[in-house]
Amino acid sequence: MTGINEWIDNEVKTNDVVVFMKGTPSFPQCGFSGQIVQILDYLGVDYKGVNVLTSDELRQGIKSYSEWPTIPQLYVKGEFVGGCDIIREMFQAGELKGFFAENGVTTTEAAAANG
Repeated sequence: MTGINEWIDNEVKTNDVVVFMKGTPSFPQCGFSGQIVQILDYLGVDYKGVNVLTSDELRQGIKSYSEWPTIPQLYVKGEFVGGCDIIREMFQAGELKGFFAENGVTTTEAAAANG
């Protein structure tokens, strides 16, 4: 598992926003992954999607890496933010856009709203 942990760690640390998900951003393979994609796309966040269905080692590795049992998982600036429920709650409460701004992540929806 060391190799997969190093690979995951590299993905998390070299991409400002990364989602470990079932499927891809253009073709989510589960409803929860689809919801995360819809929220990020709505906010206009530039992110990388990593399809955990390509490898059992990756699917299990991300759960071990985050100590979080479910997929999808969102990471921002190297930190685990949460799964679908947490991200959806932050979005519905209007906190997610501010969270991205605090972490230096540009959202096009925010730019449009401000001007």
